[in-house]
Amino acid sequence: MSLSVKRLTEAGYRVLVPYLRGHGETVFRDANTARNAQQSVLAADAIAFLDALAIEGVIVAGFDWGARTADILAVLHPERTIGLVSVSGYLIGSQAAGTVPLPPAAELQWWYQYYFATERGRAGYDRYRRDFAKLVWRLASPKWAFDDTTFDASAVALDNADHVEIVIHNYRWRLGLADGDPRYAEVEDRLAGTPTISVPTITLEGDANGAPHPDASAYAAKFTGPYAHRVITGGIGHNLPQEAPDAFAQAIIDVDKMRRGPRLEPMDAVHQAKSSSIRYSTSEQPAQ
Repeated sequence: MSLSVKRLTEAGYRVLVPYLRGHGETVFRDANTARNAQQSVLAADAIAFLDALAIEGVIVAGFDWGARTADILAVLHPERTIGLVSVSGYLIGSQAAGTVPLPPAAELQWWYQYYFATERGRAGYDRYRRDFAKLVWRLASPKWAFDDTTFDASAVALDNADHVEIVIHNYRWRLGLADGDPRYAEVEDRLAGTPTISVPTITLEGDANGAPHPDASAYAAKFTGPYAHRVITGGIGHNLPQEAPDAFAQAIIDVDKMRRGPRLEPMDAVHQAKSSSIRYSTSEQPAQ
């Protein structure tokens, strides 16, 4: 059990941490199903998961692919998304956005995306997926001194027969190098318009995130409901839920307070951890 899950269950929450398709114990029921990982399909999986468990309303929280999926759920299903905690903020993208060139220094940060665009990249990731993942962990969280035990506990999720195909499709789809499922074309068109998110939201960012990520000022206006942004200090990198589990859990607790209505006073949400602390952004807006 992760530390953030432990904190939340102790606070009385029911916590569900599903694998994304192509990770952990997930399987495709039909061997002929395309190994599709476009953003809308991952969100559809999440809704199917909730439907299977007969869950109507949830607070969704995540980072990286998980944050993007959570953002999309909040856009497409606000009636079921009662709160959102998103590391690195608004991550909904589109194939059109993937065609826009970036300055060289920014492109360098996406080196693995271009590696995956090649067959050599596909073969390399398949052969060295754990080495690859450990390298990305170190680049994305340069101040996180994780040990092999910590890494191995997460890396087992990569040992899935469909993992490589899912990862490769996701990044190639973003660049327009792989087709999506036509059944989701209308949804993708809507997401390409970067719609706003109205549900109560807290966005988080580590002060030492080495992965590509937008500045909070670039996406603050995308959140039109009760909203707060927090920078977690203390050398916290990309994997914020694991590097700063108390701050991540506290954000979930606080967004629950936001959606319940009482005003969230600043000191009520400040949490000091052994390895991190919260710095409030000037964009923080207590719930009305």
